[in-house]
Amino acid sequence: MRTLSRFFFRRPAVASPGILFVRLAVGLIFFTQGILKFTDPAMGVVRFTRIGFPYPEFTAHFVGTFEIACGLLVLFGLVTRLAAIPLLIVISTAIVSTKIPELARPAQGFWFMVSDARTDFAMLCSLLFLLTTGPGRWSADFRLLRS
Repeated sequence: MRTLSRFFFRRPAVASPGILFVRLAVGLIFFTQGILKFTDPAMGVVRFTRIGFPYPEFTAHFVGTFEIACGLLVLFGLVTRLAAIPLLIVISTAIVSTKIPELARPAQGFWFMVSDARTDFAMLCSLLFLLTTGPGRWSADFRLLRS
């Protein structure tokens, strides 16, 4: 347990300012997508109903809440590694529930799915990057843990 908490709450070691751009992209995309789940029924409840999730209104708002909260945490670089975990679950679920089924649809197949999944794949890789490297020096984590 101590090793796990050390992993999530250790001071960011990577100094590259480029990490900020990854955090900005990931944080803003999840934050805005979370807001859309509340404000646009087609992106929230209707979409979750069409996909077949049980209790689509609750599920859409539950996921939207995590996207907003964790997106902001990533954006500011606060407990970034910990915030990446729920977002990894969200994006993995999105890939499995919306992209993988495209393989079986007529006139779609592999190349259609690959093209449609490019943003999801980029978010998955970016989250894995942030989980392994941390938020970088230009983050709240760095400032809070520097002493």
